[in-house]
Amino acid sequence: MSGNRGKILVVDDEESLLQVLSFTLKKENYEVATASDGLQALNLLGKSPFDLVIADLRMPQMSGLELLSKVRELDPQLSFIVLTAFASLDTAIEALKMGANDYLTKPFKVEEVKLAVERAIERRRLTQENRELKRRIKKDFDFSDFIGNSQKAIELKEIARKIALTESTVLIYGESGTGKELIARAIHNCSRRFSGPFVSINCAALPENLLESELFGHIKGSFTGAVKDKEGLFKVADKGTFFLDEVGETSLSIQVKLLRVLEEREITPVGGTKPIPVDVRLIAATNADLEAMVKTGRFRSDLFYRLNVIPLYIPPLRERKEDIELLSNAFLQRYAQATGKVKSLSPEALQLMLGYSWPGNVRELENVLERAVVLAKGKEIKPNELPEGLRNPPPPQLVRKDTSALPTMETVEKAYIYWVLKETKWQKSRASEILGIDPSTLYRKIERYNLSPS
Repeated sequence: MSGNRGKILVVDDEESLLQVLSFTLKKENYEVATASDGLQALNLLGKSPFDLVIADLRMPQMSGLELLSKVRELDPQLSFIVLTAFASLDTAIEALKMGANDYLTKPFKVEEVKLAVERAIERRRLTQENRELKRRIKKDFDFSDFIGNSQKAIELKEIARKIALTESTVLIYGESGTGKELIARAIHNCSRRFSGPFVSINCAALPENLLESELFGHIKGSFTGAVKDKEGLFKVADKGTFFLDEVGETSLSIQVKLLRVLEEREITPVGGTKPIPVDVRLIAATNADLEAMVKTGRFRSDLFYRLNVIPLYIPPLRERKEDIELLSNAFLQRYAQATGKVKSLSPEALQLMLGYSWPGNVRELENVLERAVVLAKGKEIKPNELPEGLRNPPPPQLVRKDTSALPTMETVEKAYIYWVLKETKWQKSRASEILGIDPSTLYRKIERYNLSPS
């Protein structure tokens, strides 16, 4: 098929018609084979692949509709055009119901045939591309993409595979940088919704008014700047999966609307009055303690229980250190393919990385290796080519004997964020990379904890 526009099989008991169509289509740079009846056509179809069949409805031994039925059993996606001199609405409808792509009446104009063939071949090409794309997406983003052979990683992937087969709402727990979206995407691609869209949004990345508009859409004129109707991401995700990252950062008013989506399966755009039905599987994620937030009134209990139908915990990298070498090799191989720079970790550098706590998790590991590949002078990455914070981490704080006086999670987070900001000389973009959070989230936490260089 190389060097031509497609391979076509023409089936008709009129020899003169076969010659005309064969000559016409070959001039258009198609590869053409002919058959005088349905049985001969099936024999040819069984020997080599075709992109399109053009067949007469009335033929001896086997009608065009019978041939169409058998072709659909062989290849449901094979394009099919029906030709007939006995045009009627009934036969047209029957052919189209059985999957014919077009219906042309004899005598036909050559240009009509050319146009119909071009449309059918293009449809076949798009169908094959779409099928290949879906196959590649499933391959590229299945659970094998979550790299890890540790017991915790294996258990996580086994549970996630089972979750993928259900329609239940999932709440993924895990620190920033652990791969929550990666797991969510793999669940989608291994679910019955894999052919539908996968839509994601970080709830912490937008202020409340913009987040509401992004999630639910808005009506023209509902607020300043709403110059036209906007479709919300819940509607975009219809028949697919919607991943809500950092759901704990949503306001109470948005939480009410999220609850309505889960209970009623409908949304109402900002400024609108008519609910819009949506068919979406929701996967939410958080790095916060939602149960503690429920107790303090910062997160609705009814929404929490709706989200927490199937909880899934992704362990931080420090709890699966046996995966660090495997992850490192995978990242180094990826950078080698992208940059042509083939690097490996020296045994000393690997030992240093195994002893580090990785507060930014896999995202931090990826950033560290990318930096090392760029800066390393030789084929091996040495310890002195790793970041200062990794080579000389802050000393662990002494644990008080009185466990009732242990610091809260917020106190620990506040102290750690301040330390990273101080070490990076308050370069917020660099600090957010190390922390494994979005810059907007870092700015919000700086304001929340009232942090400043002084």
